[in-house]
Amino acid sequence: MNSEILKVSQSAIDRLKEIVSTSKEKSIKGVRISLKSGGCAGMTYDMNYVDQESKGDEILELEGLKIFIDPKAVMFILGTEMDYKTDKFSSSFIFKNPNEIERCGCGESFKI
Repeated sequence: MNSEILKVSQSAIDRLKEIVSTSKEKSIKGVRISLKSGGCAGMTYDMNYVDQESKGDEILELEGLKIFIDPKAVMFILGTEMDYKTDKFSSSFIFKNPNEIERCGCGESFKI
């Protein structure tokens, strides 16, 4: 699924829909993607449930799923591709960000 800000794979959409639908909180409207300071390289992706839209949020609606993007994160994730991968030992959301200039060895943080 495409957006100028964030491209989301079908596997990521399916997993996010599953996460939201199994939440015990019935007021959940979707998930918010933001960035926070941290990790070896300086920034990490942060995802949380959303029960209320915040002023300035960019909102993607994909197959009934709402993804809210923190307005402070937009310029840093512009053009990013989000995927969900599962292998024998782990499963996780993967972000391929064309704005990254460096990524830490464990892959949890990045620098823009």
